[in-house]
Amino acid sequence: MSFALACASHTPVMFDGELASAETCASARSSFERMARFVSEFEPDLIIEFGPDHFNGFSYSLMPSFCLGAAARSAGDWNLPRINMPVPEQTALDLLDHVRRDDFDIALSYSMVLDHGFVQMWDCMFGEIDRYPVVPIFINCAAPPLPSYRRVRMLGKAVGEFARKLDKRVLFAASGGLSHDPPIGDIRTAKGGARQRMLGLVTETAEDQAVREARVREFGREVHEGRGRIMPLNPDWDAMILDMLAQGRWDFFDCLDPVAVSAKSGSAANEILCWIAAAAAMNACSPYRVVQQDYAPAPGWIAGVGHLAAIEAG
Repeated sequence: MSFALACASHTPVMFDGELASAETCASARSSFERMARFVSEFEPDLIIEFGPDHFNGFSYSLMPSFCLGAAARSAGDWNLPRINMPVPEQTALDLLDHVRRDDFDIALSYSMVLDHGFVQMWDCMFGEIDRYPVVPIFINCAAPPLPSYRRVRMLGKAVGEFARKLDKRVLFAASGGLSHDPPIGDIRTAKGGARQRMLGLVTETAEDQAVREARVREFGREVHEGRGRIMPLNPDWDAMILDMLAQGRWDFFDCLDPVAVSAKSGSAANEILCWIAAAAAMNACSPYRVVQQDYAPAPGWIAGVGHLAAIEAG
């Protein structure tokens, strides 16, 4: 058995050359290519992936802190494929039983919908999203109230302890952030169709999705042109987060507050919860050594674009 870690930012406008410089596009592509080589060389038998959602698969009709998928399909948002994902059902159920015995009452789904927050990183690396078997674990990173950082870290640890018993090459993966302030919306102030969507009460048509995606691009264009209505990126914060993950500074992460993180680095900055869970899972299996740590701020993409990969130390 062997273990590895791969975490990457996502943004629905990744590689959009109208919203970033050629240098930024090249840097992001280079980092994804490097991570793709890392994953290919590791050759995982199983990926356990922690990811967020953007009201495509989960809604305020019932919003869990955590949910494990025993079966899943991709949402097909942002021109990504809409397919059934290769989820090994029995492994997923065994993982669920393990974490429940460890006092995590995690929800279960047999119809989990994975949006770009789960699948885009694989598309960026391989041009396909179903290359490897995957057990997806949703973490609520954008619909307050959010789980605490300490609780997420402990869940990651429990997942790692399960993986340690498998006779498999397991890759722990995560996507999200880093500093990141997309126009997600706030259920307390949302009105009309936006509120209905957050409540999961409407089925979004292709036209609705196109309008919403055009709105995101407009926000990105404003920032790229030096104006805009959203919070600027926080590269210093992003660099610190990457360093703390590389060092395994769980004491630092346990003290973070989701409300304060949003105020400092944006409405979706708490997507780093996924990275923390994946890194904690890796740490439960073995001390780790970082082999890739890349970062490029991309204001027009509304994201600090980071990559972090690690192998077992020693």
